[in-house]
Order: sequence, then structure tokens, then C-alpha cells
Amino acid sequence: MRGLYPEVEPYASGMLDVGDGQQIYWETSGNPDGKPAVFLHGGPGGGTSPAHRRLFDPAKYRIVLVDQRGCGRSIPHASEPDADLATNTTWYLVEDLEVLREHLGIERWLVLGGSWGSTLALAYAETYPERVTELVLRGIFTLQRRELDWYYEGAAGQLFPERYADFLEQVPGVAPGDRIAAYHRLLFDPDPTVHVPAGKAWTTWESSTSSLFENPDRIEESAQAAHATAFARIENHYFVHHGFFREGQLLDEAPALRDIPGVIVQGRYDVVCPPITAWELHRAWPGSELVIVPDAGHAFDEPGTLHQLIEATDRFAVR
Repeated sequence: MRGLYPEVEPYASGMLDVGDGQQIYWETSGNPDGKPAVFLHGGPGGGTSPAHRRLFDPAKYRIVLVDQRGCGRSIPHASEPDADLATNTTWYLVEDLEVLREHLGIERWLVLGGSWGSTLALAYAETYPERVTELVLRGIFTLQRRELDWYYEGAAGQLFPERYADFLEQVPGVAPGDRIAAYHRLLFDPDPTVHVPAGKAWTTWESSTSSLFENPDRIEESAQAAHATAFARIENHYFVHHGFFREGQLLDEAPALRDIPGVIVQGRYDVVCPPITAWELHRAWPGSELVIVPDAGHAFDEPGTLHQLIEATDRFAVR
């Protein structure tokens, strides 16, 4: 079973001004002359971590990590009291990737993303297919209405009733179909006694359901006030706006990926992003390979999922 590559430190990093008062953090590690690859984190609002560098062979890849607008080390941070997310949308993030690619002097790159990172990877690759050498995607999420309803409006709570009860404590009496909107009002309330508990409840629901076996460290880390507030605000902002997509857009436009080789890695018991969407993408994307991991949930670092991700990046390491 394959595991993460050894720890590696960045050889370059910086803050890139992408306009609209936004500066995004970026870094590069591995081989400066290696095959370029960019990692797109989840959430939206999750930020990157050193472990994400380790999905790639550092001897063969020029590894690019980027914190998307408003989260991680990018500024302004969405946890700030006057956070304005008006220019934090899918299409701004797609253009930020192009600005970063050009800034780094990269002509084409492999794109790896999981969960929301798969969403952004698809949006980017469908917009700029000529800039993508390969796609490695995990936990497919296309922000269709049924995906959001499944996870936030009650159905997934039938599998995690005690955890969903905690989620509902912030929105008592709110009917299914209105809970994302109700959280929106709480998360953007300027009073920290309102938005911080809401942020912690929102992020804890996700972190407690993201793997086949509950990970207490992940749950505790996700509930830190600044991270939880930024993560929940950004994520909820995107979900209220349906990802800034028309319904079914990413699947409808998947034929644009026909010349891009790709691997879709999907946990069989992924409650956050159920396998049906990965199956639909596979059918819509000519030439894609779908790998169902039989003993995994949603998280990238579950053993079977991690093995398949490393296998995919190793396979594509030859330029």
C-alpha cells in the first residue's frame, strides 16, 4: 500500500496580488525542473497543508500549492469581522489559477483536486483545457442541488444522527430545504457569539463525517475559531449561490475534457460526496478512469484512497 512521500519544504513562496484587494499565498517544492503540478484544496475555504506536497514524487514534480481567496495564508482572511466575499467566486478562482500559472512561467500543469478541489479543477480544466496535462480527482463534487440537499438538508443525517443533531442545534425549527440559508444568516452575523458557534458546528459536521472511521484530531483542528469561521463562511457562501454554476454545468461541459487523461478516485462510503456523482462524471468524460476504493470515505488520507492518488501521480510523472 502506497503512502505519502517524505516531507519536503518549499524552495520558493510568495503572496500574489490577483486584484480586488486579494493576495493569495503560493509555494513551490520538489524539483524546480520537474513536471509542473498544482494541488487544489477542498472546502472551499480549507487551505493547504504540508501533507499535500507529499502526494507527488519530489524528484519528478515541480509541486505548486495555493491557498484560495480568503483562507489559509491568503489575505484578507474570511474570518475577519468585515469579510467581504463579493469577489470570492468560482470564476475568480479559475482566473487566479491562470494568473498564478503565468506568474510561475508554467505552460501546462497536472491538476489534482479533491472534494471542492475537484469542482475547481473541473471548472478550470473545462475553461482552459489546453493548460491541463492530466487531472487527478477525488471525492467528486459538482454542486448540483441534490448534492447539497443530501448532505446539509437531512438525508446524510440518517447515517450520522447524533452528529446531525449537533448541526441542527444552531438552526432549531428550520425545515429541510432552508438550513443552508439559515446558517448563512448566522455565519455572516457580525456578532462573534453568533457566527463562531455556527462556524464550529458547520465545520464539525463535515470533519466528523469525512472518513470511514472518525478522526478526533481532524475534528478538533477544524473547530479552531478562525479556521472554522473562514471555512464555514466561504463554503456556505458558495453553496447559497450553488457554486456560481447553472444546474449540472460541470457534467454538461465534461466533453471539453476529452483530450485530457484523468483518474477519478472515489471512496465507496463517501457520505460527503456520494459515489453517484463520480460515476456520472466518468460517463460524461471520455477517456477517464474511475477507481472506487472499497473501504474509504471522503478523506484524501484514508489508506486506500491515498494509495490510488499516489499511484496516479506516479503514473503521470513522465512528461
